[in-house]
Amino acid sequence: MAAVPEMPASANDGDPQETREWLDALQALIASEGRERAHFLLESLLDQARQNGVDMPFSANTAYVNTIPPDLEERNPGNVEIEERLRAYMRWNAMAMVVRANRLHPPDGGDLGGHIASFASLASMLGAGFNHFWHAPTEDHGGDLIYFQGHSAPGIYARAFMEGRLSEEQLLNFRQEVDGKGLSSYPHPKLMPDFWQFSTVSMGLGPIMAIYQARFLKYLHARGIADTSKRKVWVFCGDGEMDEPESLGAIGLAAREKLDNLIFVVNCNLQRLDGPVRGNGKIIQELEAEFRGSGWNVIKLIWGSYWDPLLARDKDGILRQVMMDVLDGDYQAMKANDGAFVRKHFFGRHPKLLEMVKNMSDEDIWRLNRGGHDPQKVYAAFHAAAHHQGQPSVLLVKTIKGYGMGQAAEARNVAHQVKKLTDDDIREFRDRFNIPVPDHELPNLPFFKPADDTPEMQYLHARRKALGGSLPQRRRKADETLPIPDLADIFKPVLEPTAEGREISTTQAYVRCLNQLLRNKNLGPRVVPILVDETRTFGMEGLYRQIGIYAPEGQKYTPVDRGEVMYYREDKSGQILQEGITEAGGMCSWIAAATSYSHSNRITIPFYIYYSMFGFQRIGDLIWAAGDMLARGFLLGGTSGRTTLNGEGLQHEDGHSQILASNIPNCVSYDPTFAHEVAVILHSGLKRMVENQEDVFFYLTLLNENYAQPGLRAGTEAEILKGMYLLREGPKLTPRVQLLGSGSILREVIAAADLLEKDWGVAANVWSCPSFNELARDGRDAERWNLLHPGQAPRQSFVAQQLDKHPGPVVASTDYVRLFAEQIRPYLPKGRSYRVLGTDGFGRSDTRTKLRRHFEVDRHFVTLAALRSLADEGALPQAKVAEAITKYGIDADRINPLLA
Repeated sequence: MAAVPEMPASANDGDPQETREWLDALQALIASEGRERAHFLLESLLDQARQNGVDMPFSANTAYVNTIPPDLEERNPGNVEIEERLRAYMRWNAMAMVVRANRLHPPDGGDLGGHIASFASLASMLGAGFNHFWHAPTEDHGGDLIYFQGHSAPGIYARAFMEGRLSEEQLLNFRQEVDGKGLSSYPHPKLMPDFWQFSTVSMGLGPIMAIYQARFLKYLHARGIADTSKRKVWVFCGDGEMDEPESLGAIGLAAREKLDNLIFVVNCNLQRLDGPVRGNGKIIQELEAEFRGSGWNVIKLIWGSYWDPLLARDKDGILRQVMMDVLDGDYQAMKANDGAFVRKHFFGRHPKLLEMVKNMSDEDIWRLNRGGHDPQKVYAAFHAAAHHQGQPSVLLVKTIKGYGMGQAAEARNVAHQVKKLTDDDIREFRDRFNIPVPDHELPNLPFFKPADDTPEMQYLHARRKALGGSLPQRRRKADETLPIPDLADIFKPVLEPTAEGREISTTQAYVRCLNQLLRNKNLGPRVVPILVDETRTFGMEGLYRQIGIYAPEGQKYTPVDRGEVMYYREDKSGQILQEGITEAGGMCSWIAAATSYSHSNRITIPFYIYYSMFGFQRIGDLIWAAGDMLARGFLLGGTSGRTTLNGEGLQHEDGHSQILASNIPNCVSYDPTFAHEVAVILHSGLKRMVENQEDVFFYLTLLNENYAQPGLRAGTEAEILKGMYLLREGPKLTPRVQLLGSGSILREVIAAADLLEKDWGVAANVWSCPSFNELARDGRDAERWNLLHPGQAPRQSFVAQQLDKHPGPVVASTDYVRLFAEQIRPYLPKGRSYRVLGTDGFGRSDTRTKLRRHFEVDRHFVTLAALRSLADEGALPQAKVAEAITKYGIDADRINPLLA
C-alpha cells in the first residue's frame, strides 16, 4: 500500500493524530476496494454531513496536479520516436512558411503576417489527435469534427504538406491568395472549400459553435437522419480565448444535454496575445471551477513525466503546495529563463524542495516538462476524454507559448507577434529539433520533407489510413438530392388573395409556408425550425404538438398546458430546436444545420426566426462566420422595421438589419410586403440551396401587421426575385411619378399614390421593391461590366430596365434607414431625380401611425416628396408643395428625427 503523504499542518486541526487515522483509513480503502468505492463513500459522507448541518461549501477545484495519476495512464501505442521526428519536421516547415512569407515577401513589399508560437505550443496535442484519435469520414464513420485553433493554421498546413495534400508552391504562397495559389491566413472554408471545415479565428466563436454542433449531431441521430454515434467534436481554444463571453456562454447546455461527443482542449500556455492571461492567478484552476461547476468532466494535464519521480517523493505535500502557490506570471518567467532560475525561484521556496533537487543539474531541472509537451501524457488525457460517457469533457493542458523558439519568443510576451527570426534564431531552432538542413541552406529556409520510403513517411500515411484518410477535409456538396416541387404545388395557399376579413401578416404567411413544407414527405423531415423563446410571438406554437421540441430525455413532466390543443410538447425525436433566450445559441444551431450538407452529408433546411433587431446587430460575427462556412438556410427577422414593432421602443425597433445583411456577399436578403412575395422568395431559396446546392443563404424581414393580401400576379416571379416589380400602374394622367417601397411602408406608398391622384391630380406608379440590396448588387455588376468592356454596348441595370419606360421623378420610402434605398441611386435611368425617405435615428414607442409620421416616411411625406420632386422639375408650381404642408398638418420647423 502506498504511503499517505504528510499534509502540511493546519492551524485549525485540533487533533492531528485523528486526522492521520482518517487519512490512513481512506488510503487503505482505496488500496483494498478501489477508487470508485472510495468516491461513493466520500460522497455519502458529504451528503450526511450536510444533512446534519455541517457547513460543506462546494469546491470546484482540485490540486494543481494532473487529474490522471501515472498508474492510470493509458499507454501510447504509437512509435513515440517517429512521432517526435514528424512533429519536429512539421514545426520546422510551419516556422519556415511564416518566416519566408515575411522575410522573402513579394516584390511590392509589405509583411504578410502569420503566427508561429501557437502551433509551437500545440504540436504534441495535434500530433496525438492526427495519429491516434481523429477519424475521417468513411462508409461506417461520419468523421470527427475538429475546430482548430485559428492561429495554429501554419502547423496544419505543414502536416498537409508532409502528407502530399499541399504543394511547396502553396506553402510559398502562404497568405497570398489573390492569384488562387495560396493558403488562407486562418481556417476559412470559403477560401479553401475542400480543406477547412469551420471558421475559428474570430476568437470565442469556435467554442460556442462547436457546442451546438455536437448537439446537432445528437439531433440528427435522434431523428434518424444520420448515424452520428461514433463521431466526436474536438475543439481547440486558447486560455486567453476563454475570456470571450461566447467561449463559456453555452457550457451549461453541453452538460445539461450530456454531450459526451464533445471534447474541449484548452491550450493553457498562460499567455494571451499581449501578455499573461492570469499573471496574478491560475487560469487552469479558474477554468476547472467554471467547467466542473457546470457539470463537465475536467481533465487537467499540467506536468510532464519528468515531474512524476519528484511528485512520488513529495511525502509531506510541500511540492504540491508550492505548485499551487506559484502564480501564472511566475510560471511564465521561469520558462523564459533557465534551470538555475527555476531552482532559485521555484524550488527555493522551501528548503525541503532544494534538498529534493540537490543532485539534479540545472539542465535536469530545465528538462522538467509541462504536460502539453509530453506525448505519453497527452495521449492518456485524450484517451480518457474520448472514452468518457455521460458528460462533455474539457482538457486543461499546460504548455509553453512559442515552445522551441528559444530566446526569440519562448514564453515571452512578444511570442504571439513574432513572425520573423534572425539567422541565429533559425540555427538554434534547427539544432533544437535536429532538422537535417545544412548551415549553407539556412538563409533560404528550405522546407523539409523526408523521402516517401522513409519510416517516418510510411508511418505518417499508415496512421491516417487507419483513421480513414486525411483531415481536415471538407465536402462541397451532399451526395443526396432533394428535388423542390413547383411553386404552385408547394405554396399554392399562400399565393392566393386573402378573403375579406381574413387579413394576415407576412409572418403568418411564412408560418403557412413552413407548414406546407412540413407536410411534404420528402422535405418535411429535413426542415429544422429554430426558435429563441418567441414562438408565440410569431404565431408558431401550433408546431409544438405537431412536430415536438427536441429534448434528449423526452418530456418527463406533465406540461401545465397539457389540456390545450397546442400544448408544450418535448420529445426525444422532436423536430424544433427551442434554444431559450439566446440569439447566439440559435445562430449556432442554425450554422450547424445550414452546413449539415458538408459535415454530415445530409441536407437539412434550417429556418431561424428572431426579432430582427437581435440578428445581424447582435450576432453579426456569427453570421459573418456562417458566410465563410458557406451556410445554406433561412434567417427570418421578425417584427422588422423601425415603426412596425410599435410598442417596444429603441432597442427593439430595427431600421438597419438589411444594410448589415447587404455586407455579406453570399447573403441574399429581402424585405417583402406581401404573402405571395414571401412564398416566391422561399421557393427560390429552396431551389437554389437545397435542389441546386448553391452556397448562399437567405435573409427575410417579416412583419406583424395584418392586412389584405393581393395574391401573386403571374409573370412577376422573376422580377420579385430580382428586387422590384410594378405592383400598380397609375391612371393615364400627367404629371407622373414613380413610387417605390418595401416592407410595411409600401402600404403607405400605395396610400400616397391615392392621395396624389385624389388631392393633386398626379398619377403614380407603385413599385414593390422586395430587395433594394439585390437591385444594388445588380447595378454594381452592370457598372463593373461597363467599366471593363468599353468597346461593347453598355449593360443596363435592372432598376433602369424597369423604370426606363415609365417617366417622372422617383421617390422611395421604407421602414429602414435612407441608405437602404439610397443604394440604387447610381443605377437609375440617367437624368431621373430620386428622393429617398427613411427611418434614420433611434426608435421609440408609440402607435405605428405616429411613428411613421415622426420618421417622415408615411403617406403624407411620400406625397410631399413626390410633389416637391415634380415642382423641382417644373411640372408643378412650388406653391403646391407649401399647400400640401399645410393641408397635411406637417410641422416644417420640427427637429430632424435623426437628432430627436
